[in-house]
Amino acid sequence: MTYPVQRVTLITLGVADLGRAQSFYAALGWQPAQQQEGVAFYQLNGLVLGLFGHADLAKDQGRDAADLGTGAMTLAQNFDTLEDVDAAFEQALAAGATVLKRPEKVFWGGYSGYFADPDGHVWELAHNPFWPLADDGGLTLP
Repeated sequence: MTYPVQRVTLITLGVADLGRAQSFYAALGWQPAQQQEGVAFYQLNGLVLGLFGHADLAKDQGRDAADLGTGAMTLAQNFDTLEDVDAAFEQALAAGATVLKRPEKVFWGGYSGYFADPDGHVWELAHNPFWPLADDGGLTLP
């Protein structure tokens, strides 16, 4: 079978404390689809997000845990309205996120803000008026 080259099926975030990370994402309304010792998997639109203990992830990769780092990439969620962005941002803060940049109108014509989860993973919440979302929240570039 041949698969498309441009695809992602699983994104894994290394976390210092799996229970704390699961509590944070639960406060955002996320529920794991599968769990096993040391890892939790969340079904997303066409892909899966995994939370994996930092030390276990480093061991699995054959690296020292200090080499993993965080924050060099951004995960993003797009929303239909500015109000939806603001509501989701406040929900993340209430769950324990750290403000990096409050949502605001941005140079490219949209509206976005950034927060870090308790392990420092950066999330952008945005409204892009040029990218309509599907009914399930999925994004396909026009």
